[in-house]
Order: sequence, then structure tokens, then C-alpha cells
Amino acid sequence: MGLFSALIGNAGSVNQEDLRKKYSQLFIEGETIELGFKLIRDTFIFTNKRLILIDVHGITGSKTEYKSISYKSISRFSVETAGTFELDAELKIWVSSETQPSIVKQFNKSVNVYDVQKVLAFYVLN
Repeated sequence: MGLFSALIGNAGSVNQEDLRKKYSQLFIEGETIELGFKLIRDTFIFTNKRLILIDVHGITGSKTEYKSISYKSISRFSVETAGTFELDAELKIWVSSETQPSIVKQFNKSVNVYDVQKVLAFYVLN
């Protein structure tokens, strides 16, 4: 992920093995990582069981929130591809019956948003 993309808030892909090592205490037995992304200090991980959002707080980053969202609580989602002159693609996720998306994330062009959509569709629709 490029520095410019990170500074403007675009997420880039993260190696699954790096995520497994760093966040091993979060996963239950049989849980596997499908995709993972890093956005400056925050991380989000799609597993075969749930979506995990890791939000680092404060200047020192010593406080971290781990939010777990089961796929069955996702009511809908959308992906928007990056255009010719745009720097990012966008993911929106609605949890339960909320009218506004609960989660909005932007990806840099190196991320294949169709892969993100495919993982969400597989777990939300099954």
C-alpha cells in the first residue's frame, strides 16, 4: 500500500499469515482468514465466520477496539469500483435494518473489490 493512499484513507491488502500471527488471540478454532486490509493503523479482516474491525485509538495507539460482526447480521452491502480518474473503490455494509451504512471503507486501486464482494456474498447469502 502506498503512503499517499494510506494518508488519504484508502485500505490496502495485508498478508493473511501476518494477520494470523498478529491477531491469533481473536480467532476461534476452525476460523480462517479470507481477506484482510490495513488502513493506516486500523485493520479489518474477513474470516469464514465474521467480519472483524480493529480500531486503534489515541495518539499512542495503546487502546484498541475489536468489533466483531457476524455475517448473518449484515442486511445488505455494496461495492463501488474506482473510476478512471479516481483513487479508490468503496465498500458499504448495513447491519440489521439500519437506514445508513454502518461501515464505510475505501480501498486503493490495488485491491480487487470484486474479491471483497465475493467473500461477502458467499457468507451473507449462504
